[in-house]
Amino acid sequence: MAASVAAAVGGLRRAIRRSPPWRGPSRRPLSSAPPPAQASAVRDAFLSFFRDRHGHRLVPSASVRPRGDPSLLFVNAGMNQFKPIFLGTVDPRSEMAGFRRVANSQKCVRAGGSHNDLEDVGRDLSHHTFFEMLGNWAFGGEYFKEEACGMAWELLTQVYGIPEDRLWVSYFGGDPKAGLDPDLESRDIWLSLGVPASRVLSFGPQENFWEMGDTGPCGPCTEIHYDLAGGMGAPQLVELWNLVFMQHNREADGSLQPLPQRHVDTGMGLERLVAVLQGRRSTYDTDLFSPLLNAIHQGCGAPPYLGRVGAADEGRIDMAYRVVADHIRTLSVCIADGVSPGMSGAPLVLRRILRRAVRFSTEVLRAPPGFLGSLVPVVVETLGDTYPELQKNSAQIANLVSEDEAAFLASLQRGRRIIDRTLRRLGPSDVFPADVAWSLSMSGDLGLPLDLVELMLEEKGVQLDSAGLARLAEEEAQHRARQAEPAEEQGLRLNIHALGELQRRGLPPTDDSPKYNYCLRPSGGYEFGTCEAQVLQLYTEDGTAVASVGEGQRCGILLDRTNFYAEQGGQASDRGYLVRVGQQDVLFPVARAQVCGGFILHEAVAPECLKVGDAVQLHVDKSWRLGCMEKHTAIHLLNWALRQALGPGTEQRGSHLSPERLRFDVATQAPLTPEQLRAVESTVQEAVRQDEAVYMEEVALAHTAHVPGLRCLDEVYPDPVRVVSVGVPVAQALDPASQAALQTSVELCCGTHLLRTGAVGDLVIVGERQLTKGTTRLLAITGEQAQQAREVGQSLAQEVEAATERLSRGSRDVVEAQQLSKDVGRLTDAVDTAVMPQWQRRELQATLKVLQRRANTAIRKLEVRQAAQKAQELLQRHPEGSLIVDTVSTESLSVLVKVVRQLCEQVPSTSVLLLSPQPLGHVLCACQVAQSATPAFTAEAWALAVCSHMGGKAWGSRVVAQGTGSTTDLEAALSTARAYALNQL
Repeated sequence: MAASVAAAVGGLRRAIRRSPPWRGPSRRPLSSAPPPAQASAVRDAFLSFFRDRHGHRLVPSASVRPRGDPSLLFVNAGMNQFKPIFLGTVDPRSEMAGFRRVANSQKCVRAGGSHNDLEDVGRDLSHHTFFEMLGNWAFGGEYFKEEACGMAWELLTQVYGIPEDRLWVSYFGGDPKAGLDPDLESRDIWLSLGVPASRVLSFGPQENFWEMGDTGPCGPCTEIHYDLAGGMGAPQLVELWNLVFMQHNREADGSLQPLPQRHVDTGMGLERLVAVLQGRRSTYDTDLFSPLLNAIHQGCGAPPYLGRVGAADEGRIDMAYRVVADHIRTLSVCIADGVSPGMSGAPLVLRRILRRAVRFSTEVLRAPPGFLGSLVPVVVETLGDTYPELQKNSAQIANLVSEDEAAFLASLQRGRRIIDRTLRRLGPSDVFPADVAWSLSMSGDLGLPLDLVELMLEEKGVQLDSAGLARLAEEEAQHRARQAEPAEEQGLRLNIHALGELQRRGLPPTDDSPKYNYCLRPSGGYEFGTCEAQVLQLYTEDGTAVASVGEGQRCGILLDRTNFYAEQGGQASDRGYLVRVGQQDVLFPVARAQVCGGFILHEAVAPECLKVGDAVQLHVDKSWRLGCMEKHTAIHLLNWALRQALGPGTEQRGSHLSPERLRFDVATQAPLTPEQLRAVESTVQEAVRQDEAVYMEEVALAHTAHVPGLRCLDEVYPDPVRVVSVGVPVAQALDPASQAALQTSVELCCGTHLLRTGAVGDLVIVGERQLTKGTTRLLAITGEQAQQAREVGQSLAQEVEAATERLSRGSRDVVEAQQLSKDVGRLTDAVDTAVMPQWQRRELQATLKVLQRRANTAIRKLEVRQAAQKAQELLQRHPEGSLIVDTVSTESLSVLVKVVRQLCEQVPSTSVLLLSPQPLGHVLCACQVAQSATPAFTAEAWALAVCSHMGGKAWGSRVVAQGTGSTTDLEAALSTARAYALNQL
């Protein structure tokens, strides 16, 4: 019986990791008893239990946007906000440093990164991208296993009234490879609480050993499971609660060391707990979701939700219900916490979530336009009392969701038509062409991500050409790599002969004035106009002029006019797509536009035939263009701020920008100081806070010749020339009597810019190096990236302050001092590589350099003191004789060597070999041979003989040597050492 149950549980545990065990029909309750408390009461009961019965401090949920932790896209566990405590880096002056026992309900998002449930949501009955994690913590040994297990059992059985015979527990069964014994203490605690031995099961490290990451605090965990079957047949377990006992630290070399302080870290998913308490087989059948499911039914008119999955879910209607309900919760919580749909990182993941929700609501549930935004008040009603930021930002959330929904609906309808049109041309066994799928994903704000295209094809039973897709992805990666170094980028170009032919035909240069046709809407968003043009000439990849191009061909397209910005002046080219007029369902994605002798060439891949004379309509990728505008305006502000900080003679030496990052080269007499870097950022921040208007106007080049303070590079400008002025109208800026150009940013520039500075958001200089003598290159980021960089910098600064405080308190022993030195080294590596303000990096690097010296000095002093004490103990045990062979207890080979040296200094005629046993059978060895015994007797040979006996290695000189090995018979190793020495002496 035990074996069969263990096997069943093992299979169930694996199933829990991949897909939850409960299956439809989900609406069948687990018992006939009426549902107990509502979800809000379940949450309140948890918090009240730990606060009132067990003296825990209740702390609010952290934002789902990680603060100062670049390793996470979203907060995905309750312990994230307490990482400084676990890592020992908490600022001793902070409020968190005083935490001893705390509890909370933490908002968590698992979408993207290592914890990603996005693709599973909707397919089963319990996966979510947003969920709430109930947790209690004990820091610094406030309490440990016995109290944690007792509290958990008391809450589940006495407060929530879960029958004891429905609960199973698992504990860590040990890991011989890592030298970890079974956690019999946890097992015995559960047995003492009355859990039958048959329901207390052990598992290995994969299931019951929890680790924060590749390094850091970790430890065994014990989990509490609920049996859905209730004794009717084989157990059907779902995990309710995980109690983690952090008592080890995973070192960089993979070894485990005991933590100086032990912690308890627990987590229990509210949604799953509520499902159990309300007698439901699905989290979607609880009152956390039923108001949303009802609102979806009323708003869409779709058949009612029945909780079906898989083949039973005809038309994927129930899947769509679950997707929309889950995703609108995630969108609402994230936007309330300051994460909005965007183009990279967490905002990009949120954009995918929103578009997935729009797709299911409109295509499957037939929802009307604006439907998603109408669900936001329902989310606020169910969660707003617990998380007031939802109530505060309710209108903003609904507006943002509705705007993005409307923008995507047009793209989705066009994408659907393109897919259907392509499918009509395919044979029964054909795969969907990779270039069409690629054009859908790469065509800017059409914005159908590849995973959504694949899902739409999967629903139609069509396979995508994955090999062709991989090839296109590789080509795009190579193209982007070349674009990272613009000077080396060649691509399709018009050579002198092609340009001569165009001029011979009398073709005028491309009219690219439509690139400036954009405006700022009252809502704050930008509206970019389209542009109609005619194909004047087509070119193959080798630059040959042709009258037409065919399917899948990379080509150059020359038009009479364009709204694409061609790469020049350091600004990256626009991206987007064009369509033939009258045929909106065939997209020609444009990867790049470049100017050649006044003619602008569009680099594209043709999904179908395109001919000279075709009329086309051009659409720029709005997000990409806006990113370039943001960076270009930021560069002008940066240039102005550098002149303010370094003096009016400061000159720009070049720049390059794309939506991801900007690069700026400036002439300097010396490297910028941290104070200067900080002052530059502050000047930019002030201009951004003022949200000043950005004026742009074309004027006669002669009018700019004598304007004091006007910034321009040493290059040829067109006439008329475009002037960009921040905060001051161009006419006023160009008035020689106004001196306005000396007091704000005024430059000659043909780039595209924001219309107000506020959209820059923020600017942080994250890198700085000397290119040549007298020229400094600065790397900077803006907006959300900049804000995250500041948070990372602040977090690292707090860790450095905590390390400084720890060092000032002093270390009790060598182990503690060595740990502090390791922490300083880890912090140094983190500061060197983090994306953070460069001024702050330089300051922290200087501080850490001093801390490392002080930490190493402290270690040496403690080692000398410890070595002296152990040397005296050995001299008392070996008062006479020319040989000392013994064991010493120490964790450090450095200390062992110092003990040997001190013994030989005090008794020069004595040869000494010491062994120090370590965890897992490892042994350290150090020896020194008396001067009078050499050269016949050498330390290196002595250590080698002993360490070889232990299967290890040794190194050193004739006088002093050291080594390592492994043995379970230490006495035999000592005997080998004595025998070898006596034979030599």
